[in-house]
Amino acid sequence: MAKEISGFIKLQVKGGAANPAPPIGPALGSKGVNIMEFCKQFNARTQDKSGKVLPVVITVYSDKSFDFIIKQPPVAVSIKEAAKIQTGSAESNRKKVGSISWDQIRKIAEDKMQDMNCFTIESAMSMVAGTARSMGVTVTGESPLKK
Repeated sequence: MAKEISGFIKLQVKGGAANPAPPIGPALGSKGVNIMEFCKQFNARTQDKSGKVLPVVITVYSDKSFDFIIKQPPVAVSIKEAAKIQTGSAESNRKKVGSISWDQIRKIAEDKMQDMNCFTIESAMSMVAGTARSMGVTVTGESPLKK
């Protein structure tokens, strides 16, 4: 018989760097989850992605057990990495801080596709390009998207 779900916790944690300090400790402690057990399991599963920010969805059951799903890094983090910038622009419509190509957008969209709510790679690329524009990053080259 299936366990009864008592709640979900959504966090963004650096890969391989989970520890009981905030924000992880208080979020898990309030649901009664074993914090150190989560940290050990998360760090073991994310050793290869150390340093990258990873969204994680933790399902907490009524018997205080849990399991979790690790998602791909956020699109904004991937764009900053591809454009080699530290932060996005404060005024994205006036001040541009970097540029990326459509090939880089396609790669980011392919990586993130399973976590996005779209069905085609073109629509995923459109969403990634929109995020880049809102960060003040220009997209160079001819758009491969259908008009």
